[in-house]
Amino acid sequence: MPASITAEQALAAVRSNPDRRVKVAVSDIDGILRGKYIHKDKFASALEGGFGFCDVVYGWDMHDQCYDNTTLTGWHKGFPDAQVRLDPGTHRKVPWDDGVDFFLGELVVHENGREAPYPLDGRQVLKRVLKRAEKLSVMPMCGLEFEWFNFVETPQSWAAKKGVDPTPITPGMFGYSLLRANYSREFFKALFDDLGAFGVPIEGLHTETGPGVFEAAIVFSEALEAADRGLLFKTGAKEIAARFGIMPSFMAKWSAQYPGCSGHCHQSLSDGKKNLFHEAKGRSGMSKLFESYLAGQLAALMEFAPMFWPTVNSYKRLVDGFWAPVKPTWGLDNRTASFRVLAGSPKSTRLETRCPGADVNPYLAVAACVAAGLHGVERNLKLTTPAISGTNQGSENVPRAPRSLIETTRNFQRSALARDWFGDAFVDHFAATREWEWRQWQDAVTDWELKRYFEII
Repeated sequence: MPASITAEQALAAVRSNPDRRVKVAVSDIDGILRGKYIHKDKFASALEGGFGFCDVVYGWDMHDQCYDNTTLTGWHKGFPDAQVRLDPGTHRKVPWDDGVDFFLGELVVHENGREAPYPLDGRQVLKRVLKRAEKLSVMPMCGLEFEWFNFVETPQSWAAKKGVDPTPITPGMFGYSLLRANYSREFFKALFDDLGAFGVPIEGLHTETGPGVFEAAIVFSEALEAADRGLLFKTGAKEIAARFGIMPSFMAKWSAQYPGCSGHCHQSLSDGKKNLFHEAKGRSGMSKLFESYLAGQLAALMEFAPMFWPTVNSYKRLVDGFWAPVKPTWGLDNRTASFRVLAGSPKSTRLETRCPGADVNPYLAVAACVAAGLHGVERNLKLTTPAISGTNQGSENVPRAPRSLIETTRNFQRSALARDWFGDAFVDHFAATREWEWRQWQDAVTDWELKRYFEII
């Protein structure tokens, strides 16, 4: 984990860099970095007092189409500047951009003369959850894993193909293949080296099942740092890949023929010294705290679902027999369960939440995981649901996850639990953005429809 630095240290680092630029960014509602370069002479005032950044980044979708159904930002407000507060502890140098200094920020508002979190900012939503963890005297620790496909494409070639038939970097189904990894060894090495130098250390990297698909495990850290790393990993992988003529895609399911792409979240709770999930004499090595945390996740999964499955495409991944879990189930070291309990040594005991796809906003996915777990801790929930075994054996009477974004969005918007943990403003806004996303899909005419109906009907 990068050592946290003070504002004074951040300013000194920028001044010592011969590069005149500083790169600053925030995350939008979909977990896409939005930012700009500022001159280093401007940086001191930006670090001290923040700087203005158009709040349209929370008022439009990933293709810059403005929402027509949001309240806190929109045409009716004129898209004014919001204030960005830079976090000096996020300081990094970008190895593939001449070592330019980089900082993440978060949006703030001023209410009654006081600074307050911007309620739509995913980083602020996660920090809201972590404040409740502090009251419980626990520190959530997380590690994210992402699967993604890689294609021999550029923005120009993909536009010329009109979004159809991308070319994978390698053919065939070769999970854990050293042969395929060797074929892409320069890209593999760049991911390890450049992302490590960028403060996003990779613990493991291998090929997955599918043509040109990789999986990376990012080193475990405190929850906010883990979400920062997840956000920067996805952008960093895309920027590094571009120099090899490769286009990564973190889409949840790009082809019905192949498994989808996951965004698994490993979690444990610490008191600052030890892993509170481990108890040698507990059930399967689980502490009572771990059991309550897991019970909370089982209880809250369906209410927080759009934070795990945020796009129309997310639900195409939730197909039986394609690795993605489709029911709120748990099991001991069982990859067919939504919640995989890894109860090993005092250091390694943890929960792997396997529901999220690679298309998540990392801040929202981590916030949802931790909030669900802490809900169980706050309420001292008991783990009464039995573990499944084998391939979903024991889950026969467990209701299946919904198959559409609009259904989970409506559940989310009605959820008192979501409003308690994330705030009314965020829940209403995020639900509106997901409803917008659903309407864009409803209005679209797809190639599936053309192939099915064009000639025959």
